[in-house]
Amino acid sequence: MYRIGLIVPSSNTTMETEIPLMLAAHAREHGTQFTFHSSRARLHTVDVESLSCMVNDGERCAAEVGDASIDVAAYACLVALMSRGAGAHTGIEAKLGEVIRQETGRDVPVVSSAGALVRTLGDLGLKKIALVAPYMPPLTKMVIDYIEAAGTKVVDSISLSVSDNLMVGRLDPAALPGYVSRLNLSEAEGIVLSACVQMPSFPSVQLVQDQTGLPVLTAATSTVREILLSLGLSPSIPGAGAALGAMPLRKAA
Repeated sequence: MYRIGLIVPSSNTTMETEIPLMLAAHAREHGTQFTFHSSRARLHTVDVESLSCMVNDGERCAAEVGDASIDVAAYACLVALMSRGAGAHTGIEAKLGEVIRQETGRDVPVVSSAGALVRTLGDLGLKKIALVAPYMPPLTKMVIDYIEAAGTKVVDSISLSVSDNLMVGRLDPAALPGYVSRLNLSEAEGIVLSACVQMPSFPSVQLVQDQTGLPVLTAATSTVREILLSLGLSPSIPGAGAALGAMPLRKAA
């Protein structure tokens, strides 16, 4: 039995759905068991000021989830960390881990969605990607800059221009294949189908991967990959896209 701590924006309605869904599939495949324990940081509107306030609340959240004797903590807000500049995930992950250690006396690994995404892109060897993001264009640009600073070029992107975080959570994942069809994939080696932990995407991950023949990952699948790796478990879930071991059966033309 593994206890997963989740630090999420207060208006997030997706990560506490998609992460348990994926780890339930892992449990069926590998016989593991997981429980989930959350703390929330206030966030309504996805803008730089609000995101900064949310990050500042992260230490309280880390202390709260630490009380549940968790085995790993996941900081599940991608753009909040990316808005702080290249490589910000490294310092935040270390700081939150130190907060948990001071509060509980235990060393608990901390993964962030921002760090998980760029590290997974590196692990998969993806140097050129296209992405879909729900943000206003300036925030999407921050995400692109962050990814590119970590060594992966973004060759094309789509911004859906939704600033209300609750509305982001209500976006239909069935619409994602249509957005992908508008991307120029001629140079892309992979696709980030949802560069946001709030935009639902899991039902379309494998579908888009099968349709395009390109490795497909999301902020959520990358986060689950790193949760599993931090626990010493296999990051393999059937039908969950490239981040979780399901690489394309064919290469894109």
